[in-house]
Amino acid sequence: MSRKILECVPNFSEGRDRSILDAIGEAVRTVDGVKLLDVDPGASTNRTVFTFAGDPEAVVEAAVRAARAGTERIDMRRHTGEHPRFGALDVCPLVPISGISMEETVVLARKLGARLAEEVGLTIYLYGYAASLPERADLSVVRAGEYEGLEAKLRDPAWAPDFGPATFNAQSGATAVSARDILVAYNINLNTTSVRRANSVAFDVREKGRVKRLGDPINGEIVKDADGNPVSEPGALKHVKAIGWFIEEYGFAQVSMNLTNIRETPVHVAFDTTCDKAYARGIRVTGSELVGLIPLGCLLDAGRYFLTKQQRSVGVSDAELIKVAVKTMGLDELGPFDVRKRVIEYALEEDAKRLVDMTLRAFTEETASESPAPGGGSISAAMGAMGAALGTMVANLSSHKRGWDDRWQEFSTWAELGKGFYDQLLVLIDEDTAAFNRLMDAFGLPKNTPEEKAARSAAIQAATKGAIEIPLQVMQLSCDAMGVVRAMAEHGNPNSVSDAGVGALALRSAALGAHLNVKINATGIKDEAYRTGVLATAAELAARAVREEAEILAIVEDRV
Repeated sequence: MSRKILECVPNFSEGRDRSILDAIGEAVRTVDGVKLLDVDPGASTNRTVFTFAGDPEAVVEAAVRAARAGTERIDMRRHTGEHPRFGALDVCPLVPISGISMEETVVLARKLGARLAEEVGLTIYLYGYAASLPERADLSVVRAGEYEGLEAKLRDPAWAPDFGPATFNAQSGATAVSARDILVAYNINLNTTSVRRANSVAFDVREKGRVKRLGDPINGEIVKDADGNPVSEPGALKHVKAIGWFIEEYGFAQVSMNLTNIRETPVHVAFDTTCDKAYARGIRVTGSELVGLIPLGCLLDAGRYFLTKQQRSVGVSDAELIKVAVKTMGLDELGPFDVRKRVIEYALEEDAKRLVDMTLRAFTEETASESPAPGGGSISAAMGAMGAALGTMVANLSSHKRGWDDRWQEFSTWAELGKGFYDQLLVLIDEDTAAFNRLMDAFGLPKNTPEEKAARSAAIQAATKGAIEIPLQVMQLSCDAMGVVRAMAEHGNPNSVSDAGVGALALRSAALGAHLNVKINATGIKDEAYRTGVLATAAELAARAVREEAEILAIVEDRV
């Protein structure tokens, strides 16, 4: 149920004129479903990196609007700066964050390239995963010659652009569009002031490694290949670029890294490996810092990794996983680590208060108010989440039970499964209320003409199906979560068997409560085949919930 989130990181060749940057930022803000996360201008490079993210199609639209705003105002004929560039909108990469594959991102990148050419008139080259030719995958190759060499480059048939005019536009130049992995800028703090020693650690870990020498690793003769080129000894980490530097502000050295493929080299692996390499050189890692934002999954994976090393259950809350990751890697050494500002998914969350964010008292009082929502559907999802959480609790208690140390992984697996169920059910608390609100909106549509009446009827039918699908998901998840509760009733900590029993009661009630919602909403469906199908499915799930509850309670009674 992960939300689809796409990130766009356009680099504009302007870092000094605030009015131009404001216009680009405002263009992004005009698109619903997108949030501008960061604007990072550089005066010496005369370049600004914008970062925005949100729903994939909305992000593509925001990129087109930003490109139009920027290229109308930036004139490359007057541009100077230290950074390589060949266009007003120099590069525009799309980055999959969650719920979207690289393959889908490539399709969107090519769609973006076509739109930038057709709607903004830009000359477009594709690179990265979106490259149309293998030799164009590397940005440095695509941008070779920069703006000053672009006119001649465009006269070469081998360098015909992927989209847009093959003639030189002196004002806008050319733009490189790509789909790429997220780049995580990550610095690891060392208890030394020596740049040379920090560089030694950096060379140990970075993919490029260090130049191979004969004898003395510092002053020995450089080993060369048959063509006379220096031979390198690769470092420990793939897809990692790293250098050592001294930070005056902090008073110590760091290993500064760019992690370009966090699937193969995650942040926690980079941290642990650097700790090992530093220790071997008599240096201790004291903490680390993230530059910019990071996907939620990176921190959750790190938390699981470090808990697994401790032989602790990983089926704990996201907040606990994040806390373990932050504390273990010392991400708060140099200042507070605010997850709401540093984690992409959290930074994108709407300001509006969700039901799941309320206190239990506030949620109860909101339910009791004269407002029709939240109602039985949201309460059913909440009961299901509580039932799954109880099964998870028993699993976590069992994984830490004295004398059961050899079974920690068995119970950790059950706890993680239970967490997955309650996480999804928590989402459905708000989804059920949102579905109800969409149905009310559909009933409120105008019905003055035959066309309006037809549109209103279609909207009501679509919204009614949505109001059925949510409680049907609650039923399915509640029944599936019974497996965790049953396992804990049979094999979990005997002191918590009654908690497993209460979990079964809650899950049964959730399923039966959601069943009522399916049935009452099904009365408004005109599609007979659809109505018959969902009612049959719901009836089967309700019977399963009752049956499994009875079987689990029998196990509980026997163990009690």
